[in-house]
Amino acid sequence: MIFQILMIITLIAIWSSLIMSLTTLIGATHFWLKHSTKVAHITPLASYPKITIVVPAHNEEIVIAQTLEAILDLNYPADQVEILLYADNCDDETAEAMCQVLRKPAYRNRNAQVIERTGKGGKAGVLNDALEIAQGDFIGVYDADAMPEKNALYFLVKKAIENPDRYMAVFGRNKTRNAEQNFLTKCINQEIVVTQRIQHCAVWHMFKIGRIPGTNFIISRDFVKSIGVWRDGALTEDTDISFKIMQSGKLIALAYNSEAFQQEPETVHDYYFQRLRWAKGNYQVVLHNFKNLFNRSNWRVKLETFYYTCTFFLFNAAIILSDLIFFVNICFMAAKLFNPAIVIPFTFGSNNELIMQVLLINWILMIVLHMLQNGVALSTQFGQATTKQVWLSLASYFTYAQLFIIVSVHAVISVCLDALFHRNGNIWVKTKRFD
Repeated sequence: MIFQILMIITLIAIWSSLIMSLTTLIGATHFWLKHSTKVAHITPLASYPKITIVVPAHNEEIVIAQTLEAILDLNYPADQVEILLYADNCDDETAEAMCQVLRKPAYRNRNAQVIERTGKGGKAGVLNDALEIAQGDFIGVYDADAMPEKNALYFLVKKAIENPDRYMAVFGRNKTRNAEQNFLTKCINQEIVVTQRIQHCAVWHMFKIGRIPGTNFIISRDFVKSIGVWRDGALTEDTDISFKIMQSGKLIALAYNSEAFQQEPETVHDYYFQRLRWAKGNYQVVLHNFKNLFNRSNWRVKLETFYYTCTFFLFNAAIILSDLIFFVNICFMAAKLFNPAIVIPFTFGSNNELIMQVLLINWILMIVLHMLQNGVALSTQFGQATTKQVWLSLASYFTYAQLFIIVSVHAVISVCLDALFHRNGNIWVKTKRFD
């Protein structure tokens, strides 16, 4: 009975994940069929609200100069842009690299200042400090490695002023600037493309649910203050504040034409600890907001909580449990060759064929859906839909995607141990940058 209950739980987890993924795929396909032929025109805006761009940088001397120049060259009136550059607890030449850019003749008269910070709270602490002195109507955020495309800010503001009473924040898309570096960065690129072009577009298109990413977004300054600012030390301050905005009943709008190019980890070590931090942060947010499934929170908060629960709990549980059932049955089948009296534990009925067939069908469906998501996402981005990318997508399912399962298990164990031993789980591991 216990084994059958475990099998039923496994199948429910698998099918919940498949239905969720299929729903987002259908929503994203409809979104791109509707928007892919639209031409984006750069025309004067009805108004140009003042924007305070905040750049949190911790030991970013390698990449900060390129990012800062891209920000200074944005297609937005210079007198309506204030730039706050934070060298946050740096022990390298990040501040000097910032100053060197600002000393260039083209940028000497820009409203920008370099702030060498020694406070606590990580990125969230930087954003809260900036909030105290910012003069803009909106706070814009770019990570030190995220180079915005020339019109990125224009498209964010254009979307914000479409519905200023409801759109309290607007986010764009991010691309991988070092995608061709090695197999890992190529896989990360596909993951980013699917996240940005499928998941984000689908949930906005179908449910008007947006998710603030870590970079390339703007948010109303007064509104942030009204909902309690960023939570100091949060591992994923972006997800945390996204839930706060949804709780208020306001919207986080998608400006799909706004793009920034960010650098991704180039080694497995750096990737592992970056994703571990993200996974821990998202688990913390899910656990913190899980109660919203059962209280009187608005329906968007409930749906987003369910979505994150499926993504970070049910999907991982489905993979782990199905692998466990498969390998246990294989071991018992091998043992049965030597001792016919051995009973195979995970079966439906008197033999093992049915459960093996069901799991095989589910695995095939998961692989097919993975390939479809990647294919649709890549087809919406110029130059990405190639035969090479198709083979990479297949290879990544059996390698890169499985690595994230290990990261997720590590994150769950770490979050549980943090709670059990009352230890500080918000330790930020610096992601290494490359020239």
